[in-house]
Amino acid sequence: MINEQIRDKEVRLIGEDGEQLGIMSAKDAFKLAKEAGLDLVKIAPTAKPPVCKIIDYGKYRYELAKKEKEAKKKQKVVDVKVLWLSPNIESNDLNTKINQARKILTKGDKLKVMLRFRGREMAHMNSSKHILDDFVEALADCSVVEKPAKVEGRSMVVVLTEKK
Repeated sequence: MINEQIRDKEVRLIGEDGEQLGIMSAKDAFKLAKEAGLDLVKIAPTAKPPVCKIIDYGKYRYELAKKEKEAKKKQKVVDVKVLWLSPNIESNDLNTKINQARKILTKGDKLKVMLRFRGREMAHMNSSKHILDDFVEALADCSVVEKPAKVEGRSMVVVLTEKK
């Protein structure tokens, strides 16, 4: 809330250079802000009495937007990529998948490797676990297991992240 929007009887006022001007009526605070050629901005509406500050509102909004933009720039979004494997995968195909996995992990994304079972393959889940183990072992130099191999429905899943 700024200027005339502030309807409180009393407010605690902070001057433009940061010093406390004390508790006064909102009208008096608004007059002081107007004399200084600045705006009266409510910065702590839940306090008793509410805290208002005499500042240039346009500049204040610009600074807030600048801080938000800077915070967004520093955060990294981590995607979870999925690679599907089959229990009867050949070694060359497995090597190709391992190379794809390396590229994904070096970009900084997480990798979810799913070993999908169909039909009769469901009966031999335990004997196919070595495929996931070999996959994880081949990527041991650049990855860490975040979630170990676990059966979820018709597939066995392992989650890998980049080694730091």
